[in-house]
Amino acid sequence: MPLSKPPLAKRPRFDALRAFLPTLLLGLLGGGLAFWAGLPLPWLLGAMLATTLPSLAGMRLRGPGSARKAVLAVIGVMLGSAFSPGMAGDVAAWTISLGMMLFATAVMWAFSFWFAHRVAGYSIETSLYAGIPGGVSAVTAMAMESGADLRIVGLTHATRILVLLLAIPPLLDVLGHVELGMRPASAASWLWLPSLFDIAWLLGSGVAGIGLGRLLRLPNAFLFGPALVSAALHLTGLTHAVVPPSVMAIAQVIIGVSVGIRFGGTPLAAVAFNLWMAALQAAALMLVAIAAAWSIHVVTGYSMAAALLANMPGGAPELSLVALSLGIDPAFVTSHHLLRIAALMLLMPLMLRAFRRRLA
Repeated sequence: MPLSKPPLAKRPRFDALRAFLPTLLLGLLGGGLAFWAGLPLPWLLGAMLATTLPSLAGMRLRGPGSARKAVLAVIGVMLGSAFSPGMAGDVAAWTISLGMMLFATAVMWAFSFWFAHRVAGYSIETSLYAGIPGGVSAVTAMAMESGADLRIVGLTHATRILVLLLAIPPLLDVLGHVELGMRPASAASWLWLPSLFDIAWLLGSGVAGIGLGRLLRLPNAFLFGPALVSAALHLTGLTHAVVPPSVMAIAQVIIGVSVGIRFGGTPLAAVAFNLWMAALQAAALMLVAIAAAWSIHVVTGYSMAAALLANMPGGAPELSLVALSLGIDPAFVTSHHLLRIAALMLLMPLMLRAFRRRLA
């Protein structure tokens, strides 16, 4: 009787993890150097730059694969923990800000489409998907079923996120948010872990949230599903568990390298024009976000820094993680990004049909 062979299903997953290790180590090295240098958002930006530059040089780096989904769930649980029982009234009071954010999003999308179609010369489908200000994962999946140029769509979104993340620290510094270098004060802070009871609450939030996100077909279900469940548990006071700083740092590294490797296989010389167009578009959208944030601050009195992160066009996991890492009202920021992405995903098919009829 022949010996049974080990199941093959697990080996590809192990091979993918092993292939990702060099990328992860590069991200940790970049994050560690940025942390040592005292740079703002060190683990996120350090890991992002450490992988972006080699990718643009032509190096192919492997992504985290399914590990990114797990990290998104962790971030979702962390974002939900930013809610508290005393915030129930604040959520209702965000209505004006949410409405102003949706108006700003419409302005961003209209400008992005015009710029991509008329200035950059992309097709209608490519311009719509590349110009949508948020939801890069869902947008890419939807673009696969259209005639859009997936390389331009992906490159535009990746460049936008890169530009926004690099611009956030100096912008927040100008706004007076001076705690950009926040870090645990001691080794004990890094080594702190929640109790087993709290860990059970956090893990339960993540698992239940993933199931809820899939059931409700939420955009970016692995992020927003756990965020909703965790927020409900924290708002009702059932738990006050928080994720430790070390886990937050690792999450930042994996999200950072996920941005950086998006430029893999795109040599700088071959995509210089598309990169330039994407960077110009991102800069223009950032100006709209700044104007929207200032308007929200004046009308509602909310923090300019929080309003800015809430209105930045795209990168919900990245921007929500920035808000969480810097303590800039992550509940406020996350709520705005969730509403933005949900609205964009609902409107996307309608907008595509309308533009096809008008411009074909």
